[in-house]
Amino acid sequence: MTKITAAITAVGSYIPDYVLSNQVLETMVDTNDEWITTRTGIKERRILKEEGQGTSFMAIRAAQNLIEKSGIDPKEIDLVLLATATPDMPVASTAVYTATQIGATNAFAYDLQAACSSFLYGLSTASAYIESGRYKKVLLIGSDKMSSIIDYTDRATCIIFGDGAGAVLFEPNTEGLGFQDEYLRSDGIGREFLKIEAGGSILPASEETVKNKQHFVHQDGTTVFKYAVSGMADVSEKIMERNKLTKEDVNWLVAHQANKRIIDATANRMGLDESKVLVNIQKYGNTTSATLPLLLSDFEDSLKKGDNIIFAAFGGGFTWGAIYLKWAYNKQKTN
Repeated sequence: MTKITAAITAVGSYIPDYVLSNQVLETMVDTNDEWITTRTGIKERRILKEEGQGTSFMAIRAAQNLIEKSGIDPKEIDLVLLATATPDMPVASTAVYTATQIGATNAFAYDLQAACSSFLYGLSTASAYIESGRYKKVLLIGSDKMSSIIDYTDRATCIIFGDGAGAVLFEPNTEGLGFQDEYLRSDGIGREFLKIEAGGSILPASEETVKNKQHFVHQDGTTVFKYAVSGMADVSEKIMERNKLTKEDVNWLVAHQANKRIIDATANRMGLDESKVLVNIQKYGNTTSATLPLLLSDFEDSLKKGDNIIFAAFGGGFTWGAIYLKWAYNKQKTN
């Protein structure tokens, strides 16, 4: 029997219209463009401003963009996975609502949450479903409305995060393309350094938790940065060694867009030239679950069939890992 691998066969994306630039942030908190750019590489980020619109709004549009580009019938989708740290609501799966709204009426759906590693873990999950042979089309969406959990008086976090969504479709492949290997890690030591304290079962919402701003992201930036640099670099190097890949063999690094210095450190450990590193952090900031699919969408024209891609991410928890995938198609030229 021919081995079935799970290949990405289509991508889609959505970004909100409103641009929150460093110059605008200068009027909101004590910061400046040079400070932000030097330390993070971020110039602007997109914010979903419209009232009543959340993570599902962007997820639906990213999925619709993929469906429109690929021509797939949504009724053929078997499973919809939504990677997110900002579900529409704590109970009632955002993935289920998204699946129904895009017409994926024959799919089952659920949310997947591993902070900034959510989409990376989703790549592993989607691939496993395809490789099992039981499912033919798995839609994986990464969508986060980070602006809903950010305190815009806290300059440690408000300069970093933005909103956005991206989607990929996984299908079976018999050419040896698609998913090749993974090295995924986690460590609960990170619980104290990157978190939202209130709103869960330990500390339910109350007048006091709202007043104390405990429903916003709190980050110990120095500690998270240190762990992220070593974590992402370690797993990326490990996946190369395990698959006997040299720096010449790797065509692209698709790294989580949290901080340009973390991306550079990972690429340096891998020995990669800057031209092989996909970067759009300057445009969107850290969109959490959406960073990896937004990179694929932005650079889809550059990706060629057979290209060796290393995905890497690091997120709260701590969660991190690397995935090795062979790209499965050349984008069709449109007039």
